[in-house]
This record gives sequence, C-alpha cells and structure tokens, in this order.
Amino acid sequence: MAKLKDLDQKAEEKGSALVTLWQLVKFTVVSLLASIVQFTALNVLQVIPAIKALEAQPFHWFVFHYDLDAGGLKYFIAFNAANILAQIVAFFVNRKKTFGGTTSIPITLTIYLAFTLALICFSAWLSPALTVFLMNLGIGEQLAGNIATLGCGLIQFIGYFPVNKLLMRNKEKESK
Repeated sequence: MAKLKDLDQKAEEKGSALVTLWQLVKFTVVSLLASIVQFTALNVLQVIPAIKALEAQPFHWFVFHYDLDAGGLKYFIAFNAANILAQIVAFFVNRKKTFGGTTSIPITLTIYLAFTLALICFSAWLSPALTVFLMNLGIGEQLAGNIATLGCGLIQFIGYFPVNKLLMRNKEKESK
C-alpha cells in the first residue's frame, strides 16, 4: 500500500487534473473488482436450487417485468442481490483507496444508497429488456443475462464516478 500512497502523492504534486485522472484509474480497477464480485454472485446465485426453482415464476411489480424468457423471479433475485453485493464492495474500497474520503460515513452512505437504489432500479428495469432482446437475436439465456449485466454495469460505472468524487471527498486535503 505504500506504493499506492506514493503514486497518490506524486499525482497531487502534479495538480488536480492528474489527481482526477489517477482517481479514475483507481476507480476503474475497483469497478472491475466489483464486476468480478457481481458476475460471480450472479452466476452462483442462479444455480442455487432454491433460487433456480423460481425461474418458472414470472415476476411483475411496478416497472419490473421479468417474464419466463427473461429468467423470471430467479433472475430478478440473482441480478439484484449480485448488484447490491458489488456496490457494497465498491463503496468501501472507493471511499478509502480511490478518494481517501473523510466525509461522514452515515451521511455519505445514505446518499450513496439512495443513488444506488435509483441505479439498481433502473438496471433492474433495463436488464430483462436487454436479456430478451439478446435472446431474440439467438443468444442463450445465460450469456444474454451476462451481457445485459455488463451493459447495466457500464451505465453504473459512468454514473458513479462523478457522484463518488463529490461524496467521498477528503476534507483535510481540500482545506490545505
């Protein structure tokens, strides 16, 4: 970790633009780690017998429509549980390692969770539509679900960086 701190210090010496670029690099690495967590959880959860049994049950609530061809209740549960798990990992690693955040955890986490809930709801709405679209192109259910998850993850990646940069500020460094 000393090397990471050295790189952080060198970026700070070069100015705020380089600091932001370096944070984006670290954010990307953390996002890839969170994606590994998400894809692993997604694929493991779908084969757990209690969850797999739910694939024969469609799920329709509010804006969420998971017909049987979109994986039904099985995919709704697996997709959202995996997404939440990935966001928990990303929050704590990004706060500490990427942004060196010193803002209040309860306040920051509350705002982060509200933003996360909005993004997860958007992704939960978009994912089955993408999955069905891809399956109609002849892609198998498992691969289509993974591609849809990747697409939703990309949208989340683009949204999270500016929000995290704002929420996870280091007040000590700002006051210097």
